[in-house]
Amino acid sequence: MYSVAAFGEMIADRVRMEAYAEAIQRTVRPGSIVADLGTGTGIMSLIACKCGARRVYAIDPSDAIQLAAETARENGFGDRVVAMQKRSTEVTLPERADVIVSDMRGVLPPFQLHLPSIVDARDRLLAPGGQLVPQADTMWLAVLEAPDLFEKRVAPWKSAPLDLDLRSGLRYVANAWRKVQVKPGQLLSALLQWATLDYRSLTSPRVEGGGRCRITRDGTAHGLVVWFDAVLAEGVGFSNAPGAPELIYGQAHFPWPEAVLLREGDEVECHLRADLVGGDYVWSWESKVHRREKPDAVDVHFRQSTFLGAPLTPESLARRASTHVPNLSRDGEITLAALKRMQAGVSLGSLAEELSRLHPARFRSAQEALDFVSDLSVRYGR
Repeated sequence: MYSVAAFGEMIADRVRMEAYAEAIQRTVRPGSIVADLGTGTGIMSLIACKCGARRVYAIDPSDAIQLAAETARENGFGDRVVAMQKRSTEVTLPERADVIVSDMRGVLPPFQLHLPSIVDARDRLLAPGGQLVPQADTMWLAVLEAPDLFEKRVAPWKSAPLDLDLRSGLRYVANAWRKVQVKPGQLLSALLQWATLDYRSLTSPRVEGGGRCRITRDGTAHGLVVWFDAVLAEGVGFSNAPGAPELIYGQAHFPWPEAVLLREGDEVECHLRADLVGGDYVWSWESKVHRREKPDAVDVHFRQSTFLGAPLTPESLARRASTHVPNLSRDGEITLAALKRMQAGVSLGSLAEELSRLHPARFRSAQEALDFVSDLSVRYGR
């Protein structure tokens, strides 16, 4: 969950906020019903009220929803903003929304449960003929020259600190992307539009695409850089492309495991895929270098994935297999028992006393047990 300080950084992003304000002004009419997904501290809801919305359902699972309710009252919109501390997928509205507003992206639009949440809200909460803000995001990539980023990433593992060989870590950092801010002069290739997410028709959370990037100048490549252009409403949007006004999103650097010398006229064939697994995305990227002298041959070939970006023991992988039949750990058994007692109507205080008495090795005090069951209540209760 974001902190209030992080929400403040989003509000301070003038390019983003002014674009969203204009899009809301163009879509919300006097009397409109609006659903604000991932409302955070509620600024989008306030803008919708200023545009004449009759009712705004401000939806967010975090405690920041309290601040959204406070700011609604302080701005004179307390009677129009309904704050709902839930995920949008758990919400049923008493009326369909004329407009759904959201910004649940991360650095890139495929982020946590953003896409399935939009699909669910569009199908369940949006009135026929209603509008989505944003309407679409288009994702782009280019081949990146970034020696400083590359060295910063690999140096700790190649430098042999204290005469220790740590090079085994290189394969993990080569399979992890990170947020960056790059300049247009660092791009080695023409731009490639590799995917478009039209939220008005999107059905799957999986994102996939690719193509060939033509190298436009000689240089040393260190991977791919990815960004998106947003269409919020007709004629309104923004971009976090290199060279555009800097936004909170930044860009995403998908590294290569090694630097590659490229010449003007070479081509890099790229394929990216984002698969939603659990509550977040596994990214895969494949890169093939075709030299201008032999455009049909592959001179360099990399296959990478964030699945390989963290050490996983054989035991951990086995526990994730579809054929695995798990047994509950001690904490799992305590959690199951606690949830059953909650379902039976036992108060958190009484439950904490029970757990501290029954499991003294796990809970050193009733307060520690109370913290445990309180977390369960927030996560699973209602």
